[in-house]
Amino acid sequence: MPLGRRWLHVQAVAAAADDVASQLGLDAGVLVSAAWLHDIGYAPELRETGFHPIDGARYLRQEGWDERIVSLVAHHSCARFEAPIRGLAAELAEFPRPPVEYEDALCYCDMTNGPGGDQVDASDRLDEIQRRYGPGDPVTLFVEAARPEILASVGRIQDRLRVSGSRASAH
Repeated sequence: MPLGRRWLHVQAVAAAADDVASQLGLDAGVLVSAAWLHDIGYAPELRETGFHPIDGARYLRQEGWDERIVSLVAHHSCARFEAPIRGLAAELAEFPRPPVEYEDALCYCDMTNGPGGDQVDASDRLDEIQRRYGPGDPVTLFVEAARPEILASVGRIQDRLRVSGSRASAH
């Protein structure tokens, strides 16, 4: 499988997004599409800045995708914390922030599904990311800076899922 574990992750994120959208009354077309596409910027042929949220969003915009999906891809999983670390804050600002409930929902789906598609605790996922990238890497620095906001995003969705009685709240 050419995409390996990343494909397993993307499939799990999309499945979670479908469930979350239905449980919380969000537009499934927008959230699920963004979930399927959130990591498209890792494709080598799309690499422009080296920061996958921006590279993916620019590609999707160029291809005429709905701007709601484009903005979710650009800002997924608190990209606003990593862009300045990489010197790309102005580039991320090309894309408006999505509504918080969608930004939170995509972050929840991304951070509660591990790199192999397994359901994980968000804190454990962040620990795994830091181990994978190692000390001093921009991704590790991003996780250190964004951890409180990522966990708050995940927590807001978990709270909403508990209230709705969703089976997705087991993530």
